[in-house]
Amino acid sequence: MIFICVKWKVKPEHADQWIELTRDFTEATRAEEGNLFFDWSRSVEDPNQYVLIEAFRDDAAEAHVTSDHFKRAQAELPAYVQETPLVRNVLMEGDHWDRLGEFEIPQA
Repeated sequence: MIFICVKWKVKPEHADQWIELTRDFTEATRAEEGNLFFDWSRSVEDPNQYVLIEAFRDDAAEAHVTSDHFKRAQAELPAYVQETPLVRNVLMEGDHWDRLGEFEIPQA
């Protein structure tokens, strides 16, 4: 899978509305064939930073970055952010989350 993590530094005046501002983009991406997950989290240390964790099967990211909703997000979202988002993009084995064995919870 292609695993992508993006840090978005949102302008303070838009930070509380970020999830709503990205709703259409998020829903359209989650509906794409080949999308495994597309999840937003807000930093507990910086309320203006959101982290997006997303994954796609093999080459499905190509369809994502050429989609109409991606192009619309490219045109609209920069108005709400302070700087160019930071990204890590890695090709990984599998298409799932693994269990964290170091914190395994025994099943009853």
